[in-house]
Amino acid sequence: MSRLKLPLAVAVFAAAAFFTASGRWPWRRFDVVAPAATAAPIASRPPVRTEIVDTLRRGETLSELFARHGVAGVDLASLGGTLNPRRLRAGLVFNFRRAAEDSAPDHITVRTSPEQRVKFRRVADGWSTEAEQIAWEPQVARVEGEINDNLYLALDAAIADAVLDEGQRAELAYKLADVFAWQIDFTRDIQKGDRFQVLFERLVSEDGEVRFGRILATDLEISAKHLTAFRFGRDGQASFYDSAGASLKRAFLRAPVEFRRISSNFSSARFHPVLGRTRKHEGTDYAASTGTPVMSAGEGVVIRAGRAGGYGNLVEIRHRSGVTTRYGHLSRIQTKAGARVSQGQQIGLVGATGLASGPHLHYEFRVNGVAKDSRKVNLGNGAPLEGRERQLFATERTKLADLLYDRAPAAIASRSN
Repeated sequence: MSRLKLPLAVAVFAAAAFFTASGRWPWRRFDVVAPAATAAPIASRPPVRTEIVDTLRRGETLSELFARHGVAGVDLASLGGTLNPRRLRAGLVFNFRRAAEDSAPDHITVRTSPEQRVKFRRVADGWSTEAEQIAWEPQVARVEGEINDNLYLALDAAIADAVLDEGQRAELAYKLADVFAWQIDFTRDIQKGDRFQVLFERLVSEDGEVRFGRILATDLEISAKHLTAFRFGRDGQASFYDSAGASLKRAFLRAPVEFRRISSNFSSARFHPVLGRTRKHEGTDYAASTGTPVMSAGEGVVIRAGRAGGYGNLVEIRHRSGVTTRYGHLSRIQTKAGARVSQGQQIGLVGATGLASGPHLHYEFRVNGVAKDSRKVNLGNGAPLEGRERQLFATERTKLADLLYDRAPAAIASRSN
């Protein structure tokens, strides 16, 4: 058998050579068509970029920060109102971006405020700078609940972190206290079981950031009595009014300082902790940390600002209708005699100067020279809206009331959702 293999192989190759030479094949032949050559473009990859986030250090200049990242040629003097290099605060966050093959950044961004972002771009002849406005969309939210300790803790427990973070919830509580600054002493008037309803705006940026916007309406049920407030106004001059259209604002604040507690009431006979004897106490002492801002209770003119015996550092303000107010034991005075001040304007800081056993504000309210208990003085009624303004308010009040009392669709800012 092995002897036949060689002759057989020779015969096969001979036959193949014959058919190749003659162009004839004993079986059907299929032509193989080579695919056309195509020049498919290679997709260009975007250059790999590196981003570095850095902050402006305390005492550092913008030039020093840029130099640390190899940035040169930025004309800081030409920035103008876009970015003032002399007024930048420590901790401001800068984002430096550069291509992988480049040793220096070609793009820098910094958020100068919640509403503005500044961009630096490297161009052929240096750097270009532009300010970009950040859009914030207002969203209406509503929250309600019961007060078991104080209003801040009640709001903090009722609003989810996704709606407002802890700091923003605190701001909402402070703003709500400001709305009723003429009606409520939040350290003494609030009782367990009181209830609240608040309609407010939260602002959401294009980057998904969230912050508190403004209070639109609120209803506080204090000792079975309802206190309502509706925001109304135009041209940025909005104020709060009750359901009847009367302003909540009065000539004087109930308390000219944010305080922890009343450490001493107005009294005809009080034991003085420093002097060690009983005498009149012609004011109200508000315990607060040193450095807490003190505000003018009403519009007026400063008639005294300096040291005044047992008062320590004292500011005294003359108001209309024979009223004067005194602010004692200040650690720092932030006004001067002869200055005209507005209601709520900061005039000093809480301290313990003079005859004081600890940091607090001694606040006096005098009418024609006679001391009165500021917490019991009748502050009168707010000015009512009239005519066309009253009609417009009625329309706005109805719209806000529907949302406040959940009679119309609204975003409910509650943990229960």
